[in-house]
Parts: sequence; structure tokens; C-alpha cells
Amino acid sequence: MAKTWLVTGAAGGLGRAVAEAILGHGDNLVAGARDPARLEDLHRHYGNSILPIAMDVANPDDVRAAVDAGLAKFGSIDVLVNNAGYGIAAAFEQTSAEAFEAQIATNLFGTAHGMRAVLPHMRRQRSGTVINVSSAGGRRAVPGFSAYCAAKFAVGGLSEVVAQEAAPFGVRVVAVEPGSMRSNFANVALATAPLPDQDYEASVGTFLAAFRDVNGHEAADLSKVAAVILSLPDHPTLPAHLVLGSDAFTLVRAANEQSDASMLAWEKVSRSTDADDADLSWLKDF
Repeated sequence: MAKTWLVTGAAGGLGRAVAEAILGHGDNLVAGARDPARLEDLHRHYGNSILPIAMDVANPDDVRAAVDAGLAKFGSIDVLVNNAGYGIAAAFEQTSAEAFEAQIATNLFGTAHGMRAVLPHMRRQRSGTVINVSSAGGRRAVPGFSAYCAAKFAVGGLSEVVAQEAAPFGVRVVAVEPGSMRSNFANVALATAPLPDQDYEASVGTFLAAFRDVNGHEAADLSKVAAVILSLPDHPTLPAHLVLGSDAFTLVRAANEQSDASMLAWEKVSRSTDADDADLSWLKDF
């Protein structure tokens, strides 16, 4: 039986690859995009299987309208892919408050708006899958992407919370964490990147030089990432976090090992703050 998907940021990059995979599989698609005209070719080819709709995920009214339109046309929404997002490369000190907040609004609040709009429906139908596209940058921070990494770290935590809350009524949530992909992400991120202040050259400057070098030679094939996303609703179990790409796997694994080592090195200090009568029995429930 055909599923109905809602994909945000469906006009380009990974969102476009996922949209093509969904439609090619014979499923229905509510395709959100700032400029739905960029989806006209898919509309011509797949007809009534796709509903292109104008959407700025930072605007909760847009997201609710897309969910309502999808339900009116297809009768259900089985899978939500919160994909819309972007990053702007700059040292935190050189990132304006407006630029920082705009990235948080799209990358984090947009994800929250999508889940808030679709969860009541999925709860009523007692089924559904939410796929939040995060990033390896949500597990391993990198210089020059303070707003992007802050948002993606938060997406991972938000996904874990909602996964636990929604599990009793049959809704699953997974944070997908790709590494570098052959999309337009780097070009957007670097388009307005200021030259790092001299004091940030060793950190931000070094990373951005490597980032420029890998642009166009990223590790992941968009169609392969899209194929994995297409398959997720059919898996009997889903992880809380799914790292995609060998570069992402290498970086996230190293970050986890470093974090574990640091935590153990400071264990005595951590435990030293317990009250004399601390009762940890409640932890058995977790």
C-alpha cells in the first residue's frame, strides 16, 4: 500500500533526491519548498502523486497548512522528513545575532514545527515515522558553524525526547546524521562567509580551507542517502541516531570515544557533588 510522505526543503539537495525516490517508488508526496515552482517538473511527471506547496519551515502556519493540505488530498501522512536546513560559515564572534537566529529558526524550530503539526494526526492513526535530518555536525562540532551545530545538536536531543513520548502510540522518530554530501550545502555556506579574523585563522580558517577543498568531492552520494531514508519506515526497529557516510561515522565515533574518555577522567569530580543522602534508585526506570 502506498505511503504518503511530507518532505520539507524538497526542491533541492537531499530533499529533492528523497522526493524523487519517494515518487519513483510509487508513494505519494507532499513536497514543501520555499519556491514550489522548482518542483514543477516532478508535478508534470507524477501528476496527482505529488502536492507541491509553498512552505517556509520557520513559519509554523506554513507547516500546519501543508499538513492540512496533505491530509485533505491524500487522507493521511505516514512519514515526515524534516529536511529543510542550511548553514552559514563564520566564526561565532563574526556571526550576527540575526544570522545566528535565522539558522536556529530553520534548522531547529522548523523541525519542531513539522513534528508539532503532524504528531496529532499520527497519534490518532496510531502509526507514523518521523525522520529528522540532522548532521554529523550534530554529534561532532566544527569551527565556523556555531549556529548550525547548535541547532543540529538540539535536533538530536529533541528527536530522542519525542521518540520516547510517541513510542506508546506507534510513532517512531529517528535523527539521520549524514556527513558531507554532494549537494549545494557548501556553496551556500561559503557564499557569504567573511574572512576569519586573524585570531580565528588557526581554528575557523583551517577548517574552512578543508571545507572548501572537499566541496564537490563530498563522501556521500545523494541518491544512496535518499535510498536509505526511503527504506526507514519499513524497518522493524529504528535507532535513535543513524549516522550516514564513512566520514560521518569516523568523526562521530572519534567524538564519542573522546567524550567517554573525558567523562571517565573527571568521574571523581562528577561524583563528588552528590549529597550525603543521595538516592539513585529512581535511575532503574531509565
